[in-house]
Amino acid sequence: MIRSRLLLSLFATLFACMGAALPLLASAAGFQLEEATIADIHRAITSGEATCKSIVQGYVARARAYNGVCTKLVTKDGKAIPSAKGTVRAGAPLKFPTATVPVTSVLPDFADYKGMPIEYGRMEATRSDPSVFQQFGMVGGVSSAGGVNALSTLNLRGERSVTCKAKCDAAPASGPLPKTCPAVCESFRQQPDAIERAAELDQQYGSKPDLEAMPMYCVAFSFKDVYDTTDMRSTGGADVAYAMDAPKQDSTIVSELRSKGAIIYAKANLSEYNGGGGNPSGAAKPTTNEYGATARSTWAGTPCNPYDTARETGGSSSGSAVSVGANLVMCSICEETGGSCRQPAWRNDVVAVVTTKGLLPYGGAIGADPYLDRAGIQCRTVKDAAKVLDAVKDPKRGYFDPRDIYSALPKSLIPKEGYAAAIDSGKSSAGVKPLAGMRIGIVREYMVKHAANDRAVSDQVDAEIKRVLRDELGAELVESFDPKYPDDPDVPNMTYTFQQALAEIVPFHMPEYLQTKAGDKPLFTVPGFDVMSRDYMVQAAEGLVPLPDALNIRTVTSSPRTSSLSYHFQQYLLRRGDERVKDLATLNANAKYGTERQLVSMKNWENTTNMVTAGITQRVKMREAMRMVVQKVMQQNEIDVLVNPTSTVPPAKLGDATQPTVNNRPAGRFPTSADLGIPEITVPAGFNTIIYEPKFALNAAKDNYNAVANETEQTTLAKPLPFGISFWSSIGDEPTVFKAAAAYESATHHRKPPAEFGKVKGEP
Repeated sequence: MIRSRLLLSLFATLFACMGAALPLLASAAGFQLEEATIADIHRAITSGEATCKSIVQGYVARARAYNGVCTKLVTKDGKAIPSAKGTVRAGAPLKFPTATVPVTSVLPDFADYKGMPIEYGRMEATRSDPSVFQQFGMVGGVSSAGGVNALSTLNLRGERSVTCKAKCDAAPASGPLPKTCPAVCESFRQQPDAIERAAELDQQYGSKPDLEAMPMYCVAFSFKDVYDTTDMRSTGGADVAYAMDAPKQDSTIVSELRSKGAIIYAKANLSEYNGGGGNPSGAAKPTTNEYGATARSTWAGTPCNPYDTARETGGSSSGSAVSVGANLVMCSICEETGGSCRQPAWRNDVVAVVTTKGLLPYGGAIGADPYLDRAGIQCRTVKDAAKVLDAVKDPKRGYFDPRDIYSALPKSLIPKEGYAAAIDSGKSSAGVKPLAGMRIGIVREYMVKHAANDRAVSDQVDAEIKRVLRDELGAELVESFDPKYPDDPDVPNMTYTFQQALAEIVPFHMPEYLQTKAGDKPLFTVPGFDVMSRDYMVQAAEGLVPLPDALNIRTVTSSPRTSSLSYHFQQYLLRRGDERVKDLATLNANAKYGTERQLVSMKNWENTTNMVTAGITQRVKMREAMRMVVQKVMQQNEIDVLVNPTSTVPPAKLGDATQPTVNNRPAGRFPTSADLGIPEITVPAGFNTIIYEPKFALNAAKDNYNAVANETEQTTLAKPLPFGISFWSSIGDEPTVFKAAAAYESATHHRKPPAEFGKVKGEP
């Protein structure tokens, strides 16, 4: 009882202080927190319209209003369940729905199902804090839920750590640390929370901050919860009971932004451990089945799309994109292994920037596959993302990070004038179109209408490219060739194609790739030819014989699995130095997982000790070979930047079927830039109202469900969903990509805030 009163007192004091400052924010007639840019915030502070503290408190108020639970459990009978208390966020415990969804509404013909038992949804106490609950097992989406569940932890006293929660995180001025608290909490509570840090900045700088030295002054960031933060719980989204859930050292990117005046405000929800790297196989086997489209973490649950909370957000940097898209933060630092920054970005109508591999430092972060993992930036504008990229640069080390072996890049790849400067070069001037003289290549391989669900977005992006990039902005267009996409008489063809480059480069550098199989049959065949013979390869390179139909840039992206997650996780835990969780074995011993399949996967990773795999060798070769392919196509066609839809598949319903893979087109991402480690920017490109909802179908043996494409039943969406356009290029070409992306954004202004998550009371 005493502890409860202390907790209530702590939060009452916090939010009384918060409320006192909100009127200042609300009275600023010229300043709008919703959709504010970095420049808007700096103008508001320097003009006296707002203080840093009031801005941060405004974001906290939005989190309190909009960061709630947005999913229901999928149960056997759909009956209501007892209420359960969740962890505290923005001053109040999470509230979970008591209504549930019957499994028969998700899985058709369920009475005939004869497979493994279903892992139904259920409420369970967490391992980290047994006094609070979370949703486990299958979940489904809720339309107009009122919350998006994007932020897993806010940097607020009493709730930013489970190890040091409530009174164990009371401000030092409040008195001695209670004897019941872990001793480590004494040093932890010395760190100011987000509101206190904002107040410190106000006191030190007032309305005259040095914005040259602190370009991120008072910019509130969320960070995907794989980046270590010394003042917030850092567990990769997992429900793990560390001896101390906040690490001893910031990740490099957090440290750099902190030193530039940023507010280290929140940890963003995610697909746990960046999606977890899949199951490497082993002795552990699942005994249940669970289905449904989700990007979730055990500790924080499932985030939802602010444009329709019944739909998925994309993984794995889901909470990062949602928090930016719903105006819960200014920008977020995401991470992607295959497409996990860009794919959530377009679904949530925000900009995402991923750079040449190694440019953004990754030290002090959990990875799924270090060779592919890279940090990214999500903001609502291209200019803000460029400003963040410039701010991450250390005055002495540049972008080099001693904790990240991939960051030792040639200095010549980095422009001395910075990346934001490239945007200014793409602005209109008298009588000159912004992209005049720029040659842009349309990548038709990523615009093929594989299924009914690809058509609407592919067509809309095609129209945008020609109307905006060519007609309005003055770029010269050329298109690549794909036999599954009809030749466009409106656009000249590339004189040297990706297929020609693949024929010249892949057989010689990766001949083993031509042995790839689809099931038990060869993937690459040409009737009458042995594609593995030397003579065929030479003739193919010279254009004298046909190429396999399946050989294109969509197919040359996959590789066998690696053991990278096991290696990197063991290394991360060793460096973190926690007294309880020291390796994968002790991690699993102190964790719970949201589904049995997660548990099985992590147990198998624990026992994966052989680092020798074909996967990492092939990925290294693939990156080198495919960079050569891209660079040769670009240079031989004099192309400055490439463009295509970021994806052509609309977001699926949470808990329901996802669009199945076809023609080597994954269901929601094009991984080329991730596999190659080259720069790409996705920009909001409009809204789509046409969808063909994929469905679950019981297989012939009646022991499993498969996702099946819907080719006939068109649905007009009551809530239009965003889509994105991607600009990408070769290593070190970030300035060109920024210029093209910013010019497109300026000409279109497609970004729109989600209607259901507007201003809260007292917000300007």
